[in-house]
Amino acid sequence: MATHIPVSLIAGDGIGPEVVGAARRVLQAAGAPIEWEEVDAGAAVFRKRVASGVPERTIESISRTRLVLKGPLETPIGFGEKSANVTLRKLFETYGNVRPVRELPGVPTPFTGRGVDLVVVRENVEDLYAGIEHQQTPDVAQCLKLISRPGCERIVRLAFEVARSEGRSSVVCATKANIMKLTEGLLKRVFEEIAPEYPDIDGRHLVVDNCAHQLVRRPEQFEVIVTTNMNGDILSDLTSGLTGGLGFAPSANLGRDVAIFEAVHGSAPKYAGANVANPSALILSAAMLLRHIGETARADRVEGAVVATLADGIHTRDVPGDGPVSTSAFTDAVIERLDRDGADTAVRARRPLVIPTAEPASYVPRDRAMIGVDVFIEWTGTPDALAEALVALSADAPLGLKMISNRGTMVYPSRGAAPSVVDHYRCRFTARGPDGTTDQDILALVARIGPGHRWMHLEKLQSFDGVAGYTRAQGEDAA
Repeated sequence: MATHIPVSLIAGDGIGPEVVGAARRVLQAAGAPIEWEEVDAGAAVFRKRVASGVPERTIESISRTRLVLKGPLETPIGFGEKSANVTLRKLFETYGNVRPVRELPGVPTPFTGRGVDLVVVRENVEDLYAGIEHQQTPDVAQCLKLISRPGCERIVRLAFEVARSEGRSSVVCATKANIMKLTEGLLKRVFEEIAPEYPDIDGRHLVVDNCAHQLVRRPEQFEVIVTTNMNGDILSDLTSGLTGGLGFAPSANLGRDVAIFEAVHGSAPKYAGANVANPSALILSAAMLLRHIGETARADRVEGAVVATLADGIHTRDVPGDGPVSTSAFTDAVIERLDRDGADTAVRARRPLVIPTAEPASYVPRDRAMIGVDVFIEWTGTPDALAEALVALSADAPLGLKMISNRGTMVYPSRGAAPSVVDHYRCRFTARGPDGTTDQDILALVARIGPGHRWMHLEKLQSFDGVAGYTRAQGEDAA
């Protein structure tokens, strides 16, 4: 008997059990050598007061199988904490979210006939999705956007490997590096460092808003797009809309050790149990799972059967047209077409995907210096009054006040304008001498500030190999 590969199976919430059940039926009909381990996550687990939404038994199963097929998970309002989806991705470091979209026969869209066929490769564990938030003042909340060099390197390499695997000729890196020069800019810089290692693939950068614009003007120009976590979340939903919607959007969450396959769509509780959901995305996600475990021929049969079913005009209610069928009837139709001659001819030829496994090296600067500190202060008076107080208390200190900004715009020294302000000020102090500053200088400054001012946050101003590791406020001079 053939060896069966264990896979953790999470049915999910809402329509999850129906679409997961459909995918499971198709894989069984295709003879996939899989042994399912059924485990839980999501709403039912939250109700048991497991704050992560992921119980220990599920973690143990995934740690053992290293493969997951899962339905959509709900994050209930009023109980539970972090998204169980995000918890799974981060816990098992599935750093790369691969979301293919393609034009499908029998699914009319405004882009029908344009040949849309692309993949969004989204960094999956960093960025704003780190979920590090603070209510810093009564008026201002903060979310930390964390982008790392190793995180950028591995997602860029994965994007180029996806292009090679699928015989594609270009990769576009989409960032907001024109505004967020250190965080989004880091992905751009790493992309430009790595691209020459793939001379067979054209690599270019686009500002992400231009990328979105181009996607709805001429989407057929794109083959692979690599981007940061939030940008990828948005762009991948946009691209799904080009080709028929989330009901046709599969995805793979790939890491060094674990791979999680799921539909992009949500749990749609309104339709739970109604037998009307489109199972295509989950079936196509299951095909991606098969490719991942080396079952390429079966994967092509499954994907080809979905394409053939749609080409025959069989569709669920989310597709415009007459005579929509139920979830179970659509699944039956896919199974009937698994062995149709030529059913896989519409499937892109692929080579095995090489997932980068080497841990990228961290950047170690030859030289670093500490130039000053940003002290974030809650203040309801005027900027000038705050500046007067800070100048006085630091008059004989090693650090002097350089500027004050409010929501990124310099408000002291005044440039003549009068921007609206809130109760959250960034007060930049820089070293008076050429040798920079020290932790002791910073702590002494904060000790002076604290008795009369409510401060909530500090950021050291550092340079690495002579390059400033911080940005200037709007209107702030370099000197």
